[in-house]
Amino acid sequence: MTDETHDRAAGSEGIGAGSGELAGRLRVVGGASLAMALLQSLCTAVLTISGVRVAIGLTALAAASGIYAPARGFHQDAIRIPMLILATVGAVVNLAVLAWIWRLRTQPSAQWRRREIGAKERRSERLQVVLAILTLILVGLETWTHTIVHRTGPAPVTQSGGVQHE
Repeated sequence: MTDETHDRAAGSEGIGAGSGELAGRLRVVGGASLAMALLQSLCTAVLTISGVRVAIGLTALAAASGIYAPARGFHQDAIRIPMLILATVGAVVNLAVLAWIWRLRTQPSAQWRRREIGAKERRSERLQVVLAILTLILVGLETWTHTIVHRTGPAPVTQSGGVQHE
């Protein structure tokens, strides 16, 4: 082996050793980045939850202090109706996808790759069904009770036992 070949081999070993060290440093930087991203996500979640708690608290305070008028801001039809439509479409799509998955699992062509469903996946599917059905029930109740709570027409006429007053 000549000196030149020996120098090249030694140089390539140095690069290899340096790249291992570089990979270790990159793992540390990647881990630190992941940790910071998780902390930032947790911070965002805490601030969001705090904001929701404040909104719930202020709403409860307003209701307890005697404001019995229906909500006007977020409860206007321009916001309420698209949200109800979005919730209904989301729940129906969720139920349709779950039904499709269950149908595909039971087909004879899928038997060769069929595996046992874990308890966690089974619980997740049941929770999705329950939440979708609950969403549809709540949308139905909101649609039904909205006209009762936010009545805009004249008060209903009551009859006074068949006695006419002149």
